[in-house]
Amino acid sequence: MKKLICLLFLLPLMSACSDSSADATQYTAQAIHEHDRCHLCGMMITKYPGPKGQVHLKEQSIVPKFCSTRDMFNFALQSENKRQIEALFVHDVAATDWEQPKDDAFTDATQAWYVYGSIKKAVMGPAVASFKNKADAVKFAQEFGGAVLPYEKIDIALLAGE
Repeated sequence: MKKLICLLFLLPLMSACSDSSADATQYTAQAIHEHDRCHLCGMMITKYPGPKGQVHLKEQSIVPKFCSTRDMFNFALQSENKRQIEALFVHDVAATDWEQPKDDAFTDATQAWYVYGSIKKAVMGPAVASFKNKADAVKFAQEFGGAVLPYEKIDIALLAGE
């Protein structure tokens, strides 16, 4: 009985010391408001077409938002920012209008598919079109050109055109 009481007492303490990733806070995409500016370039986010992005950082209440997925990646792929990232969101282009993406179309950027090199333009040059489903990305690439890539293949060299 004494061992059981001791174990019951220690159980909460042991779970507090467990891997924090198992208890990771769940994040949701935040709305992009009319006057929000891009964290990277300072441009008005809603003024321009194409998918947008946002980054949730460890222990930060302010969520950096971006006028394009390209700018979001240029920020998120910087080594000093990578280790601070808790969550990334991008618009699912298949679920929203290209000209005026809606907030309810955000999806987890790490699970998304991307089309790079299409004829579609966004605010800062070539678009990095984002999709929740690979099939939608393939369909977009067939219509507008470009290569279909998973999240892991988006890097600084690609964004720089190398």
